[in-house]
Amino acid sequence: MQTTSKLVAAHGLPAVTMSQIAAAAGIGRATLYKYFPDVESILIAWHEEHVGAHLSQLAAARDDADDAMGRLEAVLQTYGLICQQRPNGTEIAALMHDGSHVMKAQQQLHGLVTDLIAGAAKDGYVRRDVAALELATYCLSALGAASTLSSPEAVHRLVTVTIQGLKEP
Repeated sequence: MQTTSKLVAAHGLPAVTMSQIAAAAGIGRATLYKYFPDVESILIAWHEEHVGAHLSQLAAARDDADDAMGRLEAVLQTYGLICQQRPNGTEIAALMHDGSHVMKAQQQLHGLVTDLIAGAAKDGYVRRDVAALELATYCLSALGAASTLSSPEAVHRLVTVTIQGLKEP
């Protein structure tokens, strides 16, 4: 899967064949076809694995914090850094971010952030005049801009500004 993503990134999706992938991965073409019918299915499997790793990373960040606000800040910081490292404007990004597996992951992410915001609001850290669901949408949309930032420090500043928007006016 990693070999396929590298080949597609280097040469473009239309230029990559199953034969090239098998040769680069050091396996037989028949073996590759046993598991995947085409290049796109390999990329989708690679992306599902990649997204799963990101969700695990976010859960670990949540679990390492001591209180509701710490959990929220840790997850938002981690999400911002994930967004910063995400390749945007590439053929792979366009193909991968249209699938149903992405919608499921986005729902999980939104649910995680919504729950963290609700917990932080309950403990008095976050405003209560706006629904946690709406505030989660705000956070995720704002931090999506991290994909255009050039440094972790810039991501940290964006997270700080985003968190300030969650506090009581």
